[in-house]
Amino acid sequence: MAPPDLKPEKLIEELADYCRKLQTGAERLCATEERGMGASPREAIYREDNLTLYRYLPANGAPSNPVPLLIVYALVNRPYMADLQADRSMIRKLLEAGQAVYLIDWGYPDSVDRFLTLDDYVNGYIDRCVDQLRERHGAAQVNLLGICQGGAMSLCYTALHQAKIRNLVTMVTPVDFQTPDNMLSAWVQHLDVDLLVDVQGNIPGEFLNWTFMALKPFTLTGQKYLHLVDILEDDAQVETFLRMEQWIFDSPDQAGETFRQFIKQFYQQNGLIKGEVVLGGRNVKLEAITCPVLNIYGEQDHLVPPAASRALQGLTGSRDYTELAFPGGHIGIYVSGKAQALVPPAIGQWLDER
Repeated sequence: MAPPDLKPEKLIEELADYCRKLQTGAERLCATEERGMGASPREAIYREDNLTLYRYLPANGAPSNPVPLLIVYALVNRPYMADLQADRSMIRKLLEAGQAVYLIDWGYPDSVDRFLTLDDYVNGYIDRCVDQLRERHGAAQVNLLGICQGGAMSLCYTALHQAKIRNLVTMVTPVDFQTPDNMLSAWVQHLDVDLLVDVQGNIPGEFLNWTFMALKPFTLTGQKYLHLVDILEDDAQVETFLRMEQWIFDSPDQAGETFRQFIKQFYQQNGLIKGEVVLGGRNVKLEAITCPVLNIYGEQDHLVPPAASRALQGLTGSRDYTELAFPGGHIGIYVSGKAQALVPPAIGQWLDER
């Protein structure tokens, strides 16, 4: 093994280059304009409390698939990750694939929402949004695409309202919340969630955000900022980095009662896989899902390990179950170039065939 080249003149050269990058980068960052949320044109078609239901305008004329597609995002982050920017937008690719795309934006819960329950979200908000699309399109059923926690909620909704759902797509969705490689689950097993909610009311978004980053502390809190220096002279890469940072730290608070129920019933009791989650007085039974199901997971996902998602196979009553493995992580599945080329077209084709 060759010894490292530590000649003084080379070290001085590298240090000078590093300082130049920092100065240039600081000037670029100071000149950066405020970025909007999302990239694709859309219109609000329904509002209720803090919720907004958006319709995304078709990319190439009328959608080729007449069945509307409703995206249900997680409560713990903002949904514009699915439409980060023009060249990194799952929503735009779905539009290009001929889908009529709608999305539920949960907004920012406030103190009035402290006592909202999972029943309010699933049998209330989601159900009314589904009915809006059914009426708007004159359709008996809609297609549902649930992302992460939104996927778990979509499974619950479909199990309780199967007659309204034609096809179900789940992305990076936990089903078995207690797989051995689920570090987040291991952390919350002994969490006194009753004490936390009783004291806090709504759970601060910053608390959850720092919890997620603590799962990979070096990568998510240090390494990425060191790597930032190497891209400071590339406007496009800096723009993408800043949009990602905006999304990461744009964390809504969580309605206290919903957080309590989700941690207890899903994480601590693993109730979804056991058929023991209760919403609106009814048990959520995954075998009640009989429509076609497409389950997409990330092979390097640290938040929802592949085993947690693949556990869905064999639990539903569907005779048409498909899995799609993406060679990436929890965020890359929305924004990476490889994901843009693979995932939305696959979803579009799968829906069109059904």
